[in-house]
Amino acid sequence: MEGNDRAIAAAADRRSTRRTLLGNLLFGTRFVTIWIAAAVLLVVCWIFAPSTLSSASWASLLPLGSVVAIVALGQMLVIMMGGIDLSMGATISLTANVLVGVSKGADDGLAEAIAVVFVVALVIGLVNGFLVAVLELNPLIVTLATSFLILGINTEYRAGTANNSTVPDVLSDFVFEKSFGVSNTFWFVVLVTSLLAMVLRSSVIGRRFQAVGANRRAAWIAGIRVRLYVIGAYVAASVAGGLAAIFVAGIVVSPGVDPGATYLLGPVAAVVLGGAALSGGLASPASTWVAAFFVTILNQMLK
Repeated sequence: MEGNDRAIAAAADRRSTRRTLLGNLLFGTRFVTIWIAAAVLLVVCWIFAPSTLSSASWASLLPLGSVVAIVALGQMLVIMMGGIDLSMGATISLTANVLVGVSKGADDGLAEAIAVVFVVALVIGLVNGFLVAVLELNPLIVTLATSFLILGINTEYRAGTANNSTVPDVLSDFVFEKSFGVSNTFWFVVLVTSLLAMVLRSSVIGRRFQAVGANRRAAWIAGIRVRLYVIGAYVAASVAGGLAAIFVAGIVVSPGVDPGATYLLGPVAAVVLGGAALSGGLASPASTWVAAFFVTILNQMLK
């Protein structure tokens, strides 16, 4: 009788182990798929569109792809909470113009302009986070509404700024300068991605953040301040938008009316291609980073 019990327990353990291995395989595959797709895309480009992989093309692909990656990483944090931020494009447009307006093209005004950019982005994130987390409004409607409001503010702000205003030369020089033969922007985003991955995986805040995204009710029962983390996600997304605006302004030199329009849906697609679910849950910063370049290269190849 005891032998039968042991056999039944052993069989149950084997079934549990198989389910665990299968779950880990499927979970890992969700994030690895984009890496395989990116490799396939590079091969396709090499065969059918070799100009996409030329040195001249990479000179623009790396900075542009890095900007998409920054926005996608911010969007990823919101999507992990089961939300979405449709105001990021408008945030980029406003903060890029604020950068130009505050600095007035002078190198010695860049530090102050960057500080103002992050303050503006922080306020936008707090407004979005408060409306979604505290008032429990629909994030799609909230961020769409705030995007129209931000664009209106941007229009009024630009009325007092000359159309030919440019960013400080030191910023544009940094964006296009290279270290080890590669754009500084690329290395900067690699560093940001690595730090974000470390925080999410190895810190208490990161693990609690993922717990909230995976199951808000369980996180709340465990004593985690759910609303605070949801607000934090929207603040981080807006700050990422402000950071992206700095690089966008450095790339285009004169931002124009709506430089953030092209960074609305592409980063969302990158987050999903990177393995995240729009319903919330876990996500991979590294896979999101790869997906951002996948989207950028694909767009360049199809032009």
